[in-house]
Order: sequence, then structure tokens, then C-alpha cells
Amino acid sequence: MKYVVVLGDGMADYPLDEIGGKTPLEYAKTETLDRLAPLSEVGLVHTIPEGMSPGSDTANLSVIGYDPKIYYSGRSPLEALSIGVDMETTDISFRCNIVTLSEDEEEYEKKTIIDHSSGEISTEDAAVLLQAVKDALEDDEYKYYVGTSYRHLTIWKNGKVLPLTPPHDILTKVIGEYLPEDEKLREMMKKSYDILANHPINIERKKNGLNPANSIWFWGAGTRPALSSFEEKNNKKGVMISAVDLLKGIAVGAGLTNIEVPGANGGLHTNYKGKADAAVKALLDDGYDFAYIHVEAPDEMGHQGSMERKIQAIEFLDDQVIKTVVEEFEARGEDFRMLVLPDHPTPIVLRTHSSDPVPYLLYDSTAHKESVLKYNEKDAKAGGKFVPEGHKLIDILFEK
Repeated sequence: MKYVVVLGDGMADYPLDEIGGKTPLEYAKTETLDRLAPLSEVGLVHTIPEGMSPGSDTANLSVIGYDPKIYYSGRSPLEALSIGVDMETTDISFRCNIVTLSEDEEEYEKKTIIDHSSGEISTEDAAVLLQAVKDALEDDEYKYYVGTSYRHLTIWKNGKVLPLTPPHDILTKVIGEYLPEDEKLREMMKKSYDILANHPINIERKKNGLNPANSIWFWGAGTRPALSSFEEKNNKKGVMISAVDLLKGIAVGAGLTNIEVPGANGGLHTNYKGKADAAVKALLDDGYDFAYIHVEAPDEMGHQGSMERKIQAIEFLDDQVIKTVVEEFEARGEDFRMLVLPDHPTPIVLRTHSSDPVPYLLYDSTAHKESVLKYNEKDAKAGGKFVPEGHKLIDILFEK
């Protein structure tokens, strides 16, 4: 038996009047999920422990089977693992986003955050911009490291964990009251605007109608993580397939093998089928037992507030990832169990994460169920199955 998790980041949502009171997941054309749902277990799972922030960090730790209350030490330290930064026990890491701030206001504090991702800027352009920041601001105490797209890393030597606001939580808001209390961090953010606002890359971006990547933004502080081995814990040898450093870092910490897929970029037009093909190859040809396929696109579209593109991301996930995995296993006559779910909702109306329970679908090729349920938030709730502790869902997948 082989095991697959297909994680549509932020895929769950709230009913929207524009599509007849349906959610994007309910409205999207998902032929494969529609075929599997009546044969599967459909229910709700709470991936965010009580009192914890509804981030992709805590939620994905839950789905992979690690209780965030035990294992979570901050988001950026997990990304540091992916980037290859060997943190000291006294180091503090921060996510260093490159964001878009409004340009009309002279005072930095009066600017508005327009886009947490700078229009899903390419890693190549972001690396040039971060280098300019690094050249001007890096010293013995603060070090900057390139990540992926708008997602980068700063290490504070002998630092301390501080409360910091995720930029995607304050889109369209004036930033003054959300800036770090720490004077040095705040000053570096302000100086980064002076460095980046008129950088040639941003001048060119604006000419092309793209959001300028004109400031860094610190958030997600934490200390060096210590995850136990996934293989020892579950007796399963696994792979991670994701475009984002957070998931790659979780994989490094848990001892999962990261598989790089060309064209996988975390955006709407990522290489969906390439991810599915990589999972099939790992499971059926390379001797792995477990594959975690993470797709960032629904979450990004939720943050952008784009209902149409979120629906499109869900349809791509169904047609190019789930369909590919199912058809390949069926064609080769191999048994498998597949879990499909989001990590958390990213509702269009909020443009950030919520802590609501999310719908899951558990399909077993050897034990079809009989159900009238479809895979969406409403049917998952109506079905009556509820897993209150998200980190235990993987035990259900593995039939522990």
C-alpha cells in the first residue's frame, strides 16, 4: 500500500454571494474529486490547535503528524532548514518578505501595504533586490539569505523572539501601528524602502504594470526547530513535493526527501502535473511509501482576494494533480490511500487565514465506501465525521 497527501494550501473558504452562496471549492469543476467523494470518507479536521495562529506552518505540521504545541518553534526557522542555514541555538530567524507598499506618502509609517508577494515576484528578480538590501544593511549581527520568490530569511545573532505581524494579515492597511517595536528591525525596514523604491528592477516593473517590490517586511520569528524522524515515527519512507521553503524545511527537519520539480513556483501557473508525476515516480518506481504534494496556489489567490483565480487553482489541482495520481495508480494496478485537504482556509473576504476546521477526503483504492457526499465544506460538515486534533489525521491515513 502506498500513501499520498494532496494539500491544496488555503483551499477552504466561506460561501460567496457572487457564486450563488457556494464556496470556491463547492463551485469549482472538480470531476476527479466528484468521482472519488462517494467512494471516500469525507469529514472535517481541525488543523490549528486552540490558541495558536492559523498559519501554514502550524497547519502543515499538523497534517504531517506533528503536534504544533510540541514541535512548533516559529515559521522562519523551518524555512531556514530548507535554505540550508545552520542556526545556532542562540540565533533568531525572521521571514523577510519583499512586499509592495504605497508610494504617495512621504513618511514610511503612513504607507499602506498593497501586496505581500510583490506580484509573485520571480526568485531571480527578488535575489537581486535582496542583494542590494544585504549590501547596505548586513552586519555581524544580522544576516540575509535568499529564499524563493518574495519569501526570504534574516538571522539575528543572539537575538530574541519578538511579536511581529504577518504582512498578509494587514493588506490595504496603514503599516505604522504594525511595525516592529524593536528599533533596529524597524529602521532596517525603513531603509530598505529607500534602497528599493527606485531600483532599476522596480522602475522596469512599474513600466510593465507590475507591483514594485519596494520594502522588506520581517515576521515569523523563531528558534532552531527539532522535529523527530518521520520514518521512525511512522515506519514510512517519504518525499515532499513543494515549491515553498516552509514545506521544504519541514521535510528537512522530519527527514523526508525533498523532490525539486522544474517549473514549480508556488503561483497559479505552477507545474501541477510535474508534481503529480514526481510523486508517482517516487512511490511506484523509487521505493518510497509516502508522498506529500503541496500546492500553494489556492492560498496565494485567497490572499489576492481573487475568487476567479482561486477557483481556477482548485480546478488545476483536481485535473492535473489528483487525476494524474489516481489514473497512474489505476493504470498500474497499485493499491493506494490518498488524503486530500487544505491546511487552513484562506477566505476571499478576509484575504488571510482563518482557524476554521477544513474538509478532508480519504480515499482507499481497496475499500470503497458508499456515500452521497461531495468534497466541499458543507458536505464535510453534514457527514458528521470530525477529527479535533489535526496531527492525528495521518494515523487514520496510515490505519494506525
